[in-house]
Order: sequence, then structure tokens, then C-alpha cells
Amino acid sequence: MKLYLIAAILLLASLFAASGIAAITRGWVLPWNRRHVHRLRLHGAGQLVAAFALCWQVAFGYLVGVSGIRQIGTLAGSALLLTGVLMMTADQFLPRRKGTPRAE
Repeated sequence: MKLYLIAAILLLASLFAASGIAAITRGWVLPWNRRHVHRLRLHGAGQLVAAFALCWQVAFGYLVGVSGIRQIGTLAGSALLLTGVLMMTADQFLPRRKGTPRAE
């Protein structure tokens, strides 16, 4: 059961990372987010931070055996995940810059 959960989380993290890279390099955002995203690079960076946080939580939550280090590591992963979500939320409320293309 543990292996299935790790595989599912890593798959989700890789999809998040691929979407973040696409937003930063190509200006492409998922269709249901196109209307809401105002700053593509901030949105993509938030997705990359969230993907890294998910991998961090898997590494410390399931692969580290020492209890104290596991708790600190997963707490840091949660803080990173919250940072990524806040970055993705912030791009929706910041005004669009002049000359910036809309999400395709």
C-alpha cells in the first residue's frame, strides 16, 4: 500500500512540474486555468515549488526512518507546499503587466 501511495504522489508531482515548466517556457496553462492566470512565470514557479514540496514530503514522510527528522522534514514540505499554492494564488490577484501575452 505504501508503494502505491508513493507512486501516485510522485506521478502527481511530475504532472505538476511538467505543467509549471510549460507555463514558464511556452506560456501554456491548463484550459480551466487560462481565464484566471495573469502572470505566467509566477504561476509556473508556484507549480514547480508545489511539485518539489510533494517530492520532499514523500522523501521525508516515507523514506526517512528517524522520527524527529521525519516530522521536521514533512513540516518543511508542508510550508513549501503552502508557499507554492500562495504563489499560484497571488498571480490571479496581481494585475496583468502591459505587453504580457495572455495564457494560450
